[in-house]
Amino acid sequence: MTAGTRLSGPHWRRVVATLANNDARTAYAQIVLGAKLPDVAADLNDRRRNRAIAALLESGLVERNAGNELEASEAIFRNLLMQQPRRQAQTGLARFMRLGRIERYPANMDERRELLAWIVSQAIEPGEYLTEKQVNQRLLSYTDDVVLLRRYMIDFGLLERTPSGSAYSRHDET
Repeated sequence: MTAGTRLSGPHWRRVVATLANNDARTAYAQIVLGAKLPDVAADLNDRRRNRAIAALLESGLVERNAGNELEASEAIFRNLLMQQPRRQAQTGLARFMRLGRIERYPANMDERRELLAWIVSQAIEPGEYLTEKQVNQRLLSYTDDVVLLRRYMIDFGLLERTPSGSAYSRHDET
């Protein structure tokens, strides 16, 4: 978080960091199970105990009720989940990709050709000749089944094999 940036409500990083601390996690578990303030983390020295309780309060995991007792926030996790952006419906070629790799091939042949053409344009430079091994290495970025992907590219006329079969090149229509 940069200086001057304020987060509205609890932030997941602060919650996770608090729960990563053994003292705070133990105190939180005791509070969730209904322990009263004098009994929370009673086995810790005052400094560690106060630090654990302060971290729980700052993170939003616990709150003080009207009787000044500590209680676990009922809304903390719901609020954290609401902060997550809604997943946008994907359009175009992104529908078929996940994390830059092919998740599935389009059933529509025009869309399949468009996907394959995009991958060829990203993986192979115009006029570049590559061995089968080099082509496979580049296509591995997009799928584990490079043989199928290479075959589709040849079938769609996007990738050409030299007559000797020793090299591949991108087919660019002029």
